[in-house]
Amino acid sequence: MISDKAKEQIDAWIKKYPEGRQSSAVMEALKIVQAENANSLSAEAIQAVADYLDMPRIAVQEVATFYENYNHKPAGKHTIRICHNISCMLNGADNLIDYLEQKLGIRTGEVTKDGLINVKKVECLGACVGAPMFQIGDKYYENLTEKKIDEILATLK
Repeated sequence: MISDKAKEQIDAWIKKYPEGRQSSAVMEALKIVQAENANSLSAEAIQAVADYLDMPRIAVQEVATFYENYNHKPAGKHTIRICHNISCMLNGADNLIDYLEQKLGIRTGEVTKDGLINVKKVECLGACVGAPMFQIGDKYYENLTEKKIDEILATLK
């Protein structure tokens, strides 16, 4: 379930913490394993991370379900996490969510037919000054408009 390459990456994170504190690398370990498993965390993947970090499965499950950057069902190659908290909402996020759904032909939580994109509404991404905004991978896109969204979508492959 965890490839040798992923283990190397996780080990690099483990080394950043004091001896015996490998559980501190759980968030990055989940991120690495998710990336290798079609951008999704199955129960087996969560168990594999727990085993690798010598943690109780429930502790890993709690982290994986608390943070919105982990997917628990099939996801697209690119997950668009669009903020719909107060700042984004007041600046038109709801209209942009409708636009994204119409443009992609999916509802929030679904994956495009080609498996390329899924859209996920999230509570807050901490970029209120650039509202409305969304995140794809590790990149934030702020001050969104329909035109900007079209330009961004055109770059996704």
